[in-house]
Amino acid sequence: MTAAAASDDAVTTYLCIGCPLGCRLEVEEGADHEIVEVRGFSCKKGERFARQEHVDPRRTVTTTVGVLDGALARLPVRTADAVPKDLVTSLCEELRRVTVVAPIRMGDVVLADALSTGIDVVATRDMPGAAGDGGPRGGATPVANGRGVGQA
Repeated sequence: MTAAAASDDAVTTYLCIGCPLGCRLEVEEGADHEIVEVRGFSCKKGERFARQEHVDPRRTVTTTVGVLDGALARLPVRTADAVPKDLVTSLCEELRRVTVVAPIRMGDVVLADALSTGIDVVATRDMPGAAGDGGPRGGATPVANGRGVGQA
């Protein structure tokens, strides 16, 4: 590569989240916006992450939605697959307006085809009704300060 060609290349850095190592990645992009080289990865996940992040960054969204008639007031949810990073805030705003009615089972679709991405938002736990109907253990123990009421 000549010095002139090298100056046309841009280098972008990323912190890999593909595994616990947290490698510092560098993606070199040519003048034609094609990836020339990926450096700094210790495993194949790192290389895949860098290429994906550079071209189409995506994130899995985890949050909570409101619950009516549930044992708890909030239900934890997540996207079934990663969504484009630039849609994360809009999706969170959309989910802030979602309220479900208990009972709910883990894996139930809470929001289908979120923001027309083809990706569903699903419940990540069972949520029995306030009267204990439909729960995985026949009812839920109310929680106060992280312990079930009446537990030592």
